[in-house]
Amino acid sequence: MGDVVRWVLSLILRIGLLLAGLVFFASLMVMAGVVLVLWMLRALWATVTGRPVQPWVFKMSRRPPWQRGGFPGTSPSRDDNVVDAEVRVHPDESDVTDVQPKRIERP
Repeated sequence: MGDVVRWVLSLILRIGLLLAGLVFFASLMVMAGVVLVLWMLRALWATVTGRPVQPWVFKMSRRPPWQRGGFPGTSPSRDDNVVDAEVRVHPDESDVTDVQPKRIERP
């Protein structure tokens, strides 16, 4: 009797998980269809008004957050808290002495 109950519960669980997966997949397909319809309407409107069809893009910056003005959700840092430092280069260190100039000739 215990094996039959375990089998029935296992079958019900599998069917429930399958139905949940199908509902999730169907919702993804509906959302993809909505986005497709919106994009087609936008392209149609651009064509009717004589404008070029612009793609939907997400602008991304490859710079780290500390170089682009702050972390997401924070305001950009102001420049008045930056300390300017004077760079001092010894005259001998600024000259490159180990490079021999070469003449480039066309073949």
